[in-house]
Amino acid sequence: MKKLLSLLLLLIAGYASAEDGSRLWLRATADASATVTCNKPSPVTDIAAKELRMHWRGEPVSLNIQRTKPFSQLPADSYTIRRHPKNGISIESPTGQGILYGAYHLLRLQELGQAGGELQILESPRYNIRILNHWDNLDRTVERGYAGQSLWNWDELPAVVSPRYEAYARANASIGINATVLNNVNASPQILSATYLEKVKALADIFRPYGIKVYLSINFSSPAELGGLPTSDPLDKAVQRWWKDKANEIYKLIPDFGGFLVKANSEGLPGPQDFGRTHVDGANMIADALKPHKGIVMWRAFVYNPGDGDRAKQAYQEFMPFDGQFRDNVIIQVKNGPVDFQPREPFSPLFGAMKNTPVMPEVQITQEYLGFANHVAYLAPMWKECLDSDTYQQGFGSTVAKITDGTLYPQKITAIAGVTNIGTDTNWCGHHLAQANWYAFGRLAWNHELTSEEIANEWIALTFESPASTSLNSITPNKQNTAQPNSQLSTVNSQLSTLLLESREAVVEYMMPLGLHHLFAWGHHYGPEPWCDIPGARPDWMPSYYHKADLDGIGFNRTHTGSNATAQYHTPLGEQYNDISTCPENLILWFHHVPWDHQMKSGRTLWDELCYTYDRGVQKARSFQKTWDSLEKYIDPQRFRDVQRKLKIQTRDAIWWKDACLLYFQEFSRRPIPDGIERPVHDLGRMKQYRLDIGNHENAQEEDLFVK
Repeated sequence: MKKLLSLLLLLIAGYASAEDGSRLWLRATADASATVTCNKPSPVTDIAAKELRMHWRGEPVSLNIQRTKPFSQLPADSYTIRRHPKNGISIESPTGQGILYGAYHLLRLQELGQAGGELQILESPRYNIRILNHWDNLDRTVERGYAGQSLWNWDELPAVVSPRYEAYARANASIGINATVLNNVNASPQILSATYLEKVKALADIFRPYGIKVYLSINFSSPAELGGLPTSDPLDKAVQRWWKDKANEIYKLIPDFGGFLVKANSEGLPGPQDFGRTHVDGANMIADALKPHKGIVMWRAFVYNPGDGDRAKQAYQEFMPFDGQFRDNVIIQVKNGPVDFQPREPFSPLFGAMKNTPVMPEVQITQEYLGFANHVAYLAPMWKECLDSDTYQQGFGSTVAKITDGTLYPQKITAIAGVTNIGTDTNWCGHHLAQANWYAFGRLAWNHELTSEEIANEWIALTFESPASTSLNSITPNKQNTAQPNSQLSTVNSQLSTLLLESREAVVEYMMPLGLHHLFAWGHHYGPEPWCDIPGARPDWMPSYYHKADLDGIGFNRTHTGSNATAQYHTPLGEQYNDISTCPENLILWFHHVPWDHQMKSGRTLWDELCYTYDRGVQKARSFQKTWDSLEKYIDPQRFRDVQRKLKIQTRDAIWWKDACLLYFQEFSRRPIPDGIERPVHDLGRMKQYRLDIGNHENAQEEDLFVK
């Protein structure tokens, strides 16, 4: 009776107390005392055992490291979970890392109310390397970061270690992330100095028991800038020796160091082309230095040069000639789309085209082009859109996922990267609902066959259900757990799941529908500025380069009569994109310059469809406010108010986007906004004069927005 009373008190406290989001999806109470045994204890299995002893409320668990038949052809971090009628639950894996993932999986099932009944689980990751990319600078600023400063306090390291470092490692391990790049791809050479490598070692030591390897972004000119050499030419013997010595130095400090991420000859950064060399020369030189230590090079394909034609074609043009020439410890890191993390892009044609070189997808978790941490935009549907796209490179069913995970092309290295949205904000991500994207990346990196809805429902249940409520769910061997979700969970999950699943499409609709892209304001990529024209700036940084609006129509002609980017896609996809009648309408302005009076599948003209779509996005943003407000009695007060405030900003911004774009494009279409569409509330002339103060935007009032 006393135990039941304490559980009820925990339940009440869980619902009544405010939360700050710092616990993420790991909110299980630590009041269990499970019996856990392990056949081969290690720092990693010790953490698995500790997690289970604190949080598992079922029968005894045995952790067994062994190589049995199920694992013979599977990655080392695969695992099984089995319930044995008389002997409790066993978690087995060839490695301690797999044991840890199995422990977190079992706890996840418990928190979801799915740990009862027969358990016969075999889990294996689709990608070997599941890595976060931090765009963190050494001064603790974060490029495209919207959640405070960098987690890494370099000034205090290695002497002072924040408890957030271990919390970060734990959160990542709980969703299967096993690697992290600590610093910005626009890297400072100083990260490779002896002083900073000692700091990196301190982080690596914390992350290691959670199965997380550390990687670093490097500046290609480090031999000259840091090492004092007269050149950084990759074919220079002294330069090659410098990199080998530096690799030896790193691995002496960090024996399990993962390797380097390289952004070279991109956006003004140095690279092998500065010396008349190629990407192959640069990547292979660094790969040779890492090879003895089993390190890898992730070489980014994000390259584009002014005046070289359609920017969307340039990565393909630059890397395809080198297919098969890279060392076997080099993998090419390719953004999901051919331009730059736009709200909607077709997949990059490099996926599948490079048949003899490992290629890894790079997605952006931080919302550089999707409203920063002010807008809710659940990105699993966006990433699934890319991963599930059929390249047709090996016939029907040759999806980007199967091309890059080793299913169709044998790859020594398989990997997927996410540019993270994590910072020092108490809730880690700047927006409570943005935590769902960190969670979703980890889950999809482990298993890209999961649906966006499945992941959303998991995250909602783990993040908003009372952490005490699962204490009341009996976990009984040999019986199916028939416990029904409580009314709070079913209400929150139903409403919030719908909101999340609609959110990314809503952002596309009120920002850049029908294949429009890169209409953002100069520099910060937040608000709309389709009229932007900076004297002397690169054309491919200007919105008009992409929308090409004129009196005849709008959109970028990438067909055979234009830039012919459609030819980079395998048949029949290239032909489908090339024909306006078969091109998907959500990409029609990406591939075609479309007349204003072109009839869409709805029967409307292109102009009317554009107006209706922008308006639909605004109405969805408004509906998100209503949905969230309806959940007030189910959500703790602090998180409710925090998200409510963000949703007000999002709706205000959605109206701003709609008005700015429609009023501007109306100057070319010379057509009225259709009846039934909410009329603009802003004046285009005032919007053109306005310059957004990002730092004060959250606190700005409506009347302040369009004052110069």
